[in-house]
Amino acid sequence: MAYLEPSEFATKMVDSGEQKIFMSTKDTFIRAFMAGAILALAAFFAITVITKTGNVLIGSLLFPVGFIMLYLMKFDLLTGVFTLVPLAVIDKRPGCTMGQLFRNWGWVFLGNFAGALTVAFFASFILTYGYHTDGGAIAAKVSTIGESRTLGYKEHGLSGWFTIFIRGMLCNWMVSMGVVGAMISTSAGSKMAAMWMPIMLFFYMAFEHSIVNMFLFPFSMIMGGDFTIVDYFIWNEIPTALGNLVGGFLLVGLPLYLTHVRTGSKRKIGAASTVA
Repeated sequence: MAYLEPSEFATKMVDSGEQKIFMSTKDTFIRAFMAGAILALAAFFAITVITKTGNVLIGSLLFPVGFIMLYLMKFDLLTGVFTLVPLAVIDKRPGCTMGQLFRNWGWVFLGNFAGALTVAFFASFILTYGYHTDGGAIAAKVSTIGESRTLGYKEHGLSGWFTIFIRGMLCNWMVSMGVVGAMISTSAGSKMAAMWMPIMLFFYMAFEHSIVNMFLFPFSMIMGGDFTIVDYFIWNEIPTALGNLVGGFLLVGLPLYLTHVRTGSKRKIGAASTVA
């Protein structure tokens, strides 16, 4: 299945981060928009499956389809660039600066948000026949999700905020393992299998993904969720995005870089210590 050694795909991670920094603004935005839209559609699909079957596991098994589609098309999620782009900066690739890093993150954020928000309006429109009817069971489901994952955290104050942060961190630990998983083989089937497993885990465990939430919470508000835009940003999107950043970079990107790109020197063992 053309498996690549960690030293090979870790170098590909740095190369990928560099490529994203030098990508044009047009391409960065379009790829981010499509990534946000496809992931949002996958979330809508999974919520529909869960609502109709009552089985979260089935929805979790099917949700990774969207992630796989967008990464095979080389579209970009904020969670992925959180992991890859800093590696080009710390590797001191020419032209890869903190300013260029923040530029990339900013455009990817805007593109992801625009794509996810577009699908939120599409989904709400088709459920209500142009906002003329009730959205039914799916609308009720998403409105309660939005309330519980904003106001539910808000009730716990600072502890609730850090709970979201850690859920975001754990989420991008798994999501970034999926991003890296796409690099461990040149076989499409192997890439899919490597991406599927960690994405399924994060969704089933209800960890917080900033781009999924860019769809879920506007969708929830349109469908009648009783919380505000401020509640959404302060009690979900901001701590989720920060947690995603920490989880992707510190738990995936940096460890792989430090041990497979900046490999330590081999230990020297004296002749006397080798004698049995």
